[in-house]
Amino acid sequence: MANICVCARWRPANSKEDGEALCISRTDSQSFTLEDEKDEKYMFSFDKVFYDDSEQADVYEFLARPIVQDAVRAVNGTIIVYGQVCIASNLMNRSREDLYHGGNVHYRNGGNILETDSYKKGLLPRVVDELFEAINLCGESTAYKIKLSMVEIYMERVRDLFDLSKDNIQIKEHKGHGILLCGVTEVLISDGEEALKFLSSGIANRAVGETQMNMASSRSHCIYIFTVQKEVENEKRVGTGKLVLVDLAGSEKVEKTGAEGRVLEEAKTINKSLSALGNVINALTSGQQGKANHIPFRDSKLTRILQDALGGSSQTALLCCCSPCRCNFSESLSTLRFGARAKHIKASSRTGWKEEMYDKKQETLLSENDMKLKIVDISERILKKLREKLDAETVKLIEEEFVLDGLLYVEANSNHEEGGTLITSEVISSWKEATKNLVKTIAELRRENHMLKEGYGSMKVEYEQMMQVSKRVRAKLRKTDGDSMLVLGFFFLASICIFFLILASCFSC
Repeated sequence: MANICVCARWRPANSKEDGEALCISRTDSQSFTLEDEKDEKYMFSFDKVFYDDSEQADVYEFLARPIVQDAVRAVNGTIIVYGQVCIASNLMNRSREDLYHGGNVHYRNGGNILETDSYKKGLLPRVVDELFEAINLCGESTAYKIKLSMVEIYMERVRDLFDLSKDNIQIKEHKGHGILLCGVTEVLISDGEEALKFLSSGIANRAVGETQMNMASSRSHCIYIFTVQKEVENEKRVGTGKLVLVDLAGSEKVEKTGAEGRVLEEAKTINKSLSALGNVINALTSGQQGKANHIPFRDSKLTRILQDALGGSSQTALLCCCSPCRCNFSESLSTLRFGARAKHIKASSRTGWKEEMYDKKQETLLSENDMKLKIVDISERILKKLREKLDAETVKLIEEEFVLDGLLYVEANSNHEEGGTLITSEVISSWKEATKNLVKTIAELRRENHMLKEGYGSMKVEYEQMMQVSKRVRAKLRKTDGDSMLVLGFFFLASICIFFLILASCFSC
């Protein structure tokens, strides 16, 4: 296992720093000395040091190109950019964003990532160019498919920058695939121009805020994921390499940014996640040989996503960006110490080749895996909406039903934020069968409902007919009762007359 590659990048002083004393003294291409206001010196040594006269191409060739080329060969790789962010006064004074995106970046309109001048191109567009150049050199015997995802970690929530409705993507861990982002949008890209357009639209969706140090400061960590699938003709096997580029939020001190209100809360969250990252690196580099050491990857969304990159299953490079001026000495020192600790992390890249035959069955399993992720994502989004409208007890019952039906599986001893895990293919099959039975039951209920409606209609007609008959009967009864009273009265009078006649005849006798 080799150590991860760590480089330092010194930008030139910008217009705000004109006349400021410098804090760096060159030694060679790998070492330098940092000096504070009290003339206390700190010596640092890295794999490569890029001073203020270094070109964008120099950084790319040493740091990124080997990792990009390996991704085309189905080897996982990660490039992390860390340090202070400060907009440069012009294109020659390269800031961290210039390095990463190219040109004088403005996040709100997607930046200058579409820059065509090769001298001004940043790291990200160079990565895109290299990917497609490497693919074109492989010839027609090898088929490639490249997918692109782009997310940001904002206020400890993972947001999909290609679909802003997905604002709380869950992080899952799969035994074979490592860390996965559940339900994240993956766009298929066919050439560099198309990739840059997607990246530009994603960058425009990033959360930004104005601070005293930056007019358009990024308020989030941004992660670009290129998934390169390679299939060689006649070999019937597939290789998958994942290239991850991580643009960490600026590491400036809160008091220097002048942040207030919402921006201050964002800064606190950023610093908390960067602190968690530092704790992970400390844990990775301070463990005793031969003894297991707890690594707090779950302490933040950032460290969870970087688990593969820092945990030894990816070829990883770290670029530490610093200011040469003494006014930013504390930020530069903190960044360099971070890089110095990271140098001791051991990393072994993971290849994505599947040695077994790649047949239709495997392809089906891959598509099933995508479906698993989508089902979990949909289930969690439904629960989120229900929580807004229903009481907690009702939502809990529904969540339990989801678990019983195989729509959601919650690991024991896992955080609720990362509660779901991948659903097994057996559960998917049972879910499909349950769905079929449910559809059948619904169809039967609909038929019964239709029959009940028809029966109700006929009963209503019969009831109305019976009411009409009842009215006629009551009318006849009323008429019959009147006639009966007349007859009875007649008989009563006749009886009285007969009685008096009999009585009279008796007296006459």
